[in-house]
Amino acid sequence: MRFEHLVEVNDARNPLVAVVTREQLWRGLVWRAEQPQLFVHQLSEATILTRTEARIVRALRYGDVLVTDDVSFVPFERVHYDIAAQDEIPRSSLTMSIEEPRPGALFVRFFYADDCAEDTVVDELRRAAYQDADIDTVATIRSLAESGRLGESVRTGS
Repeated sequence: MRFEHLVEVNDARNPLVAVVTREQLWRGLVWRAEQPQLFVHQLSEATILTRTEARIVRALRYGDVLVTDDVSFVPFERVHYDIAAQDEIPRSSLTMSIEEPRPGALFVRFFYADDCAEDTVVDELRRAAYQDADIDTVATIRSLAESGRLGESVRTGS
């Protein structure tokens, strides 16, 4: 299955909503990789096994299921998650890319790919679940930014 969609970060139509900067958005996407429990509520435990400036390898526990993934970073542009095939889990990936078509107009493009056999009904359910989770990810990043946990304070729209 292949699936991609955009989630808007800043709402230019509403000047009362705080504006998140690209730097804060980037920090939030890094936090999602480094502290996934803040973003994935089904996650029981997360351990970073190795870390470099451009990459981390994590062990994620969902109840009895243990998944290892490899997360790579292109600063201020994208975060890529690669999950190798493991036991009953097929190979899959997720790329979160920052898009800024004009200054301050921030979006995150989420792109999913996996080696699962196609199943129209199941794929539609997964797409809906991914989209809901991704909207929640951006909402969590907005909340972290508004609380000052991602650096400089946010400002209201112009």
